[in-house]
Formats: sequence, C-alpha cells, structure tokens
Amino acid sequence: MSDQSRGPTRWNMPDRPKSKNLSYLRRTWRFMRPYKGKLALAGVALTITSVATLSIGSGLKFLIDRGLSAGDVTTLNVALGVMIGIILVISVGTYFRFYYVSWVGERVVADIRAAVFAHLLRLSPGFFETAKTGEILSRLTTDTSLLQTVIGSSLSIAVRNVFSLIGGVTMLVITNPMLAGLVALVVPAVVLPIIVYGRRVRKLSRESQDRVADVGSYAEEALNAIRTVQAFVHEDRDRALFSGEVERAFSTAMRRILARGMLGSVVILLVFGAIALVLWAGGRGVIHGDITPGDLSAFIFYAVVVAGAVGAVSEVLGDLQRAAGATERLIELLETVPEIQPPANPLPMPAPARGAVSFKDVTFHYPSRPNTAAVHGLTFDVAPGEHVALVGPSGAGKTTVFQLLLRFYDPQSGVVAVDGINLKDADPRDVRRRIGLVSQDPVIFAANAMENIRYGRPDATDEEVVAAAEAAAAMEFIAKLPEGMKSFLGERGVRLSGGQKQRIAIARAILRDPALLLLDEATSALDAENERLVQRALERLMVGRTTMVIAHRLATVVSADRIAVIEDGRLIATGRHDQLLTTNALYARLAALQFGSDAGSGLAAQ
Repeated sequence: MSDQSRGPTRWNMPDRPKSKNLSYLRRTWRFMRPYKGKLALAGVALTITSVATLSIGSGLKFLIDRGLSAGDVTTLNVALGVMIGIILVISVGTYFRFYYVSWVGERVVADIRAAVFAHLLRLSPGFFETAKTGEILSRLTTDTSLLQTVIGSSLSIAVRNVFSLIGGVTMLVITNPMLAGLVALVVPAVVLPIIVYGRRVRKLSRESQDRVADVGSYAEEALNAIRTVQAFVHEDRDRALFSGEVERAFSTAMRRILARGMLGSVVILLVFGAIALVLWAGGRGVIHGDITPGDLSAFIFYAVVVAGAVGAVSEVLGDLQRAAGATERLIELLETVPEIQPPANPLPMPAPARGAVSFKDVTFHYPSRPNTAAVHGLTFDVAPGEHVALVGPSGAGKTTVFQLLLRFYDPQSGVVAVDGINLKDADPRDVRRRIGLVSQDPVIFAANAMENIRYGRPDATDEEVVAAAEAAAAMEFIAKLPEGMKSFLGERGVRLSGGQKQRIAIARAILRDPALLLLDEATSALDAENERLVQRALERLMVGRTTMVIAHRLATVVSADRIAVIEDGRLIATGRHDQLLTTNALYARLAALQFGSDAGSGLAAQ
C-alpha cells in the first residue's frame, strides 16, 4: 500500500458536470414522489406555521397601538388571548411539519441506499477493477446520511425560511415602504457574498467528501489485510500513512468550515447592521409623528424575521450545497451503465441444461489492461459431461476463460456459447444459474455454516443443505463446531482452515447442482491430507456434469478426458496427459518440473 497510490478515486465513467448549483437536489424527486401525500401534509403544516408566525407582527401592532398606547385593558386581554392562540397553532403545526418531513427524509434515504446497492450488484467486475470499495461505501453511507439530514431537516428549514423571507418582505413594504427601501439597500451586499462563498463551499464540500472516502478506503484495505500488515511489521508505516490521510481530510474540512463561517458571518453583519439602521430611522419617524409605535414595533418584528430567514437560509445553503455534491456522487453511481446487460429480448437457455461450452475465435482485453490481450483467437469446445483441464503458466489466460463463461465480461471479438446459445444473446442470470464455481480462495460470508452452504440455492431445505455438506465431507468438522450448522464462521471464514473453507464451497456447489462446474485451483493451497479430502469431494461433485478445471498441479488432472494447454492467451495444444507429454514441449516441461519432484505421490493417489 504505497502512499503514491492514494488520492481521489476516479474510475472509467463518462465525465459528468460538476454541481455548480443546487439543481442536483432535484434529481432526488423521483425518490420523494411516492410520498408526495406526506410531503403535502408537511407543506400544509409549513404554510400554516409561516402565516401564523407572520401574523404575530400585526398582533404586536394591535397590542401596542390599541392596548398599551390607549391604556385599554380589555383590548390588551383580547390581544394576549389571540397571541396565545397563534402560538398554539405554531406549536402544533411545527410538530406535524417536523414529523412528516423527518419521516420522508428517513424513508427517501432508505430507498436511495437500497437503489444504489441494488444497482451496484448489477455492475460488472470491470467497474470494480478501477473503483475502490471504500469510496463506494462512503457514497452508500456518508453521502446518503448527508442527504437524510438535508431532506429530513435542512430542506424544511430552507423552505420555511424562504416563506418567512417572502412574507416578511411583503409585510415590511405594507407596513412602511420608506423603511422597507432602506432594508432593500443591503440586499445586493448580502447576495454577493452568498454567491462568492457559496461556490467555494460547494467545491470544498465535494473535496472534503472525497478525502473522507480516502480515509475509509485506506482503513478498509489495511484491516482486511491485518495479518499481512502485522506479518511484515508494517503497523508504524500504515499508522503514519493513515494519519496523513486523516490530516488531509481534516485540512480540507477546515477550509470548508472557514468558508462557511465567513459566509454566515458576513451575512449576519450586513443584515443586523441594516436592522440597526432601520431602528435609527424608525425611531426618528416615531419622534416626528410620521409612524406609530405599533408600526415601528411590527416593522422591527418583520425585519427580525427577514434577517433571521436570510441568516438561516445562508447557513442551510452550505448543507444544501454539500447535499448537492453528495447527490452528484450518488447519481454518478446510479447512472453508471452496467457493461454486462441482458439483451432487450434474451434467448431462453435450453432445458434441461447440458453444460456444453464453445469458444470461437475469442479475443478479450481487460478494461484495466486495454493494450494486452488476456486471450487471443481462442477456439475450443467442451462436450456435455466432459472433464477438461486448463493448464499453462501463470497469466496465460486460464482464469479469463472462466470469467468469460460466467459473463463477467464480454469479449471484444468472437463468440462464447453455453448450450449452443451465444452468451451475448442470453440473460446473464440464466447462464449463471447453470454454472457452479469453486475457486482457489473460496468466499465465506459472515454467517453460519447453514447459510453459507445455502448460498448455492437459497430455496434449499435444511435437509438438502445437510446432504450437500455430507457429500462434500464437510459435516465431519461442522458437527464439531459449538452450534453445528448454526455456528457463526466469522468474517471471511476466519474460524475455518483452508481445507474447511474449500469443503464449504464444494457443498455450496453440490447444493446448486450445476450442469457446468468450474474448478479454479480448488486444491492448490491445501496440505496433502486436506487435498485428499477435497479431491474426493470434488470427484463426487464432477460425476454426471461438464467440468472445467484450472490446475497448476498436473497430478490432479492427469485423468481428465482432455487437457488444454494455454500460453499467452492462446490455445497451443489439446489431448490426454500421455499424448501431450510427447507432442507439446510446454506441457512436457511443466510435467518434468513437477513429476520429477513432488508430483509423483500425487500421481500415485489418482
């Protein structure tokens, strides 16, 4: 993990415009639309509370001019009762506004998270070659949490204060046009810093989110590789590099906070400076008899409402700008088009599944290595029920064959077919349903043994799961776990040995009962005893189904129906073990290297 590799994540997606305004927030409307009924109720409550709040100014004018100035106690009592009634209306309306807006905020963010995650599951592995998992998780959690704050709180505050601002300005003009003109003088001076600093806050907000994503990405990478970190005594180096990421995130956040602080400070200075000016001018008007004390009191109230609204909007504007940046990042994910998609009218896969495989002049380059062909002009067929082994040096393209069969990628040219159907003409999910995969490094999920095996077929009964575990020779160790099948296997299966993980993966494949079985170095990392157990489980699994095996240890594939030798992405020879020993120099050399040392015992075990 070199520090040179750190920095904002950029993957191969179409360039998208930066959010120079709040228009990106409108993109969340499609998630809010289903709940427009509750939004309407929140809007009604918001309108009622805003009108009630503004009516306090008129009540204040009535209280002073008709009650205090006239010395009328009855009028004073009536005015007090009306004021209490208005306050009750504001209180009840605020409750309903808060409840409905908060409910919509939580619901919408839950829907966005679900939509983003569902979309991520549809993206092909090519996307994840160039994207960091930590960056994606940051968008899924941090950015959506920011949206929740905005939709469930800040947006409501902004709308309420915009209403107050419009209503307050209107009442200022009605109450005293001359004083309202003085207030209007400060508007350009307030708007200008909002525009200038707002742009800077928006830019720094996105940069701050990227830095936080870098922090999460680094931490995740280090923690996932904690054994390697400690084995190489790399803790101090990683601690220093992580601290560097944290400090960069802190520095960016402080620049954003400084910009937001300046924005709020300047606005407050100008707005309340204007109020002081209005007080001075209004006081002179009362002294000269041009306006009544009630008019001045009402005007000051409305001026305070307007000032508070402007200050609140300027404060919330920073949150809205950050939310616009977060929305942009989420929309980037949601609008990323999966490279692997079913055609508009996919061809149905033949039933029953046979497991026939065909490669015809296939050439493929990985997205991260566009100038180097992983396979080139590859042509071969595998008959139903045939056992074919793929051998060759590391990097020859063997695993790429499996990636193309699973349609994780599409070749740039040529045809990959299963059961006679070009994979590009079929729904990828239909193709994958008839394929079982056992990899060199099996994936064990943070669940119990039962659920890990059931992953192969979610609708399987408990009895079927147990039968699959027994067929894979996995029950002998599962039965010894504290809770048997219900035992938690730990994150990434840390409570299991390598051989036990493999047998869980084999049980998963047995439960799936695929027509085509792909074994990718399934025994290469095991000791002799575990290899023998796993090999026996695999032999039971291979009966009656097409099997393709990737193996570096030739002793495990000498009994294959056919061995395909691949070098530099090209198929250079096919045949049985004894034939290839005499007809292919590469295979003969690989066999000599292995059978001349430790492979003889492996041959004897066949």
